Amino acid sequence: MTVWIAILATSAGCYLLKFAGLAAPRRLLDHPVVRRFAVTVPIALLAALIAIQSADNADGPGLALDAARLSGLGAAVVALVLRAPFLVVVIAAAATTAGLRALGIS
Repeated sequence: MTVWIAILATSAGCYLLKFAGLAAPRRLLDHPVVRRFAVTVPIALLAALIAIQSADNADGPGLALDAARLSGLGAAVVALVLRAPFLVVVIAAAATTAGLRALGIS
């Protein structure tokens, strides 16, 4: 039963957080600090997610760096430097990783 209480509490918290963003007064949302926060937080969260997933160890706790993942990350960086659209960046990273894994490089 404790799991269901946690799920319901988390759901209610997420709903209230979303509602707070919709109910916030316009003058608060136009404040420069709030705007800067709203622009930079998603970038930081995405960067953290990429960093963790790039070195995640599927076999257990700890970090594991493998050549296929790091090559996929490198392909994504190259595509970003070349100013490729986001979908092309994702496809380049996935194709590079999948290709190397198909060749037996992990």
